Amino acid sequence: MTRPLDIVFIGLSLSSSWGNGHATTFRALIRGLNEMGHRVLFLERDVPWYASQRDLLEPDFCHLQYYSSVDELTGSFADAIRAADAVIIGSYVPEGVAVIDAVAALSPKRLCFYDIDTPVTLAKLDRGDEEYLGLRQIPVFDAYFSFSGGEVLTRLEHDYHARRAIDLYCSVDAERYGNTGEASRWDLGYLGTYSVDRQPTLERLLIEPAWALPHLRFVVAGPQYPDTFDWPENVERIEHLPPQDHPSFYSRQRFTLNVTRADMIAAGWSPSVRLFEAAACGTPIISDDWRGLDELLPDGEAISIARSTDDVITVLTGMDEPHRMAISKAAHARVMQSHTGVARARHLALALDRLAARQSARADRLD
Repeated sequence: MTRPLDIVFIGLSLSSSWGNGHATTFRALIRGLNEMGHRVLFLERDVPWYASQRDLLEPDFCHLQYYSSVDELTGSFADAIRAADAVIIGSYVPEGVAVIDAVAALSPKRLCFYDIDTPVTLAKLDRGDEEYLGLRQIPVFDAYFSFSGGEVLTRLEHDYHARRAIDLYCSVDAERYGNTGEASRWDLGYLGTYSVDRQPTLERLLIEPAWALPHLRFVVAGPQYPDTFDWPENVERIEHLPPQDHPSFYSRQRFTLNVTRADMIAAGWSPSVRLFEAAACGTPIISDDWRGLDELLPDGEAISIARSTDDVITVLTGMDEPHRMAISKAAHARVMQSHTGVARARHLALALDRLAARQSARADRLD
């Protein structure tokens, strides 16, 4: 890095983690950027469902501002957008298509997209759904940062005409996620907002084991589950768990479950932030299977991949304590080395520096 960067993020939410995984992803990344000396302005649409559930009111690692409309965004923050070394617009931003057009019209030095939902985005675009990103807009960005890596990056460049697709996985804040030393309360837990496409896997890998193992204790944390759902008596429910309570939640589980959305499974190479959080807390992970997972956390060494109810039951009842601890230590070491907020911030800053260098070289050739 040659100098500190001024970066403007326009994202779904930084202030509220309620019902979304974007807030914790942005927090870890931007804390990392702040630790490296970069300056960040985060612009968030002021919407009632997040305003009533804010768990980060005044971040000490960036400047957080709200806007109520696209016109206010480009009117009140035009100078900051033009002056920034990079403007990064996130996925699922309200009125995202209009936001991208309006910000692009201000001609920022570097305009980038950070897709924290890449497989979902591409599936939506393939069926003509342009909720927050238009197909025509992808080539506008100087870089398309993607939650998913692997072959997804090739697809973005070849099929969707991204100028440059760069992986930018989610990450964990190593300073805030670690084992709390609390006594075990649950044998298996899961943290995630209700999702129709995840629910069959949750039922197969947690609910069915709970029915089969009534002497063990389970927990599901997250909002929006149907009131009519029939939970086993040994499954505890937590409606909402703010990020500051995640380390305690993970630390009190013998194992934690990771469940991946269908579009993410289809794409592969799309690790959830929950994987990194759990590993940072030293909690052994049981996960559904997808391409790229075994490269990130090798099965049997740093994670237990489950494809059936019986697989989960075998892990819960058959894995001895030395093996359980060895898996947790291996996952912790891998995540602390490569998947912290600082590591991800370093990757982003380097990519932005390279973009700037390419633009400068291109300008020199034109002169």
